[in-house]
Amino acid sequence: MALIITLIIVGILLLLIEMLVIPGIGFAGFLGLASLAGSCWYAFHQFGSTAGGMVTLIVVCMVAGMLYYALRGKTWKRLSLQETIDAKSTPDESRIAVGDRGRTLTRLSPSGMAKIGELSCEVKSQDSMIDPDTEIEVILIEDNKIFVIPVSND
Repeated sequence: MALIITLIIVGILLLLIEMLVIPGIGFAGFLGLASLAGSCWYAFHQFGSTAGGMVTLIVVCMVAGMLYYALRGKTWKRLSLQETIDAKSTPDESRIAVGDRGRTLTRLSPSGMAKIGELSCEVKSQDSMIDPDTEIEVILIEDNKIFVIPVSND
């Protein structure tokens, strides 16, 4: 009888591990189902059909209860992260506007680093390569990309 109880406990624990820790149908889930099926088979084999039927009924009720509890919405709300992220990915670049001037820190071919005002950020050349330490002007900001052109010293 101790083996049957042990197999049931191990089977339930493996199924819980499969549902909560290792998602998907994997090794722990198959071992859990095999352990539960083994407990039912062992009960039929050792104690007859009455005890086997009772063990099978208990196992089915436990698995059904576990599935019911797992599929409820409140269960997953307690386990999932409820915090929302409201930060922007590039908050400093919002201070850069079209027409601002700066200097390239690296070669832009077509992208590289530039210092615009006090901010160092990644920029893209509009159509040509720009050497380091060249004065540039922002001509377009689109989808968090800053496009620049070299300023002519005329």
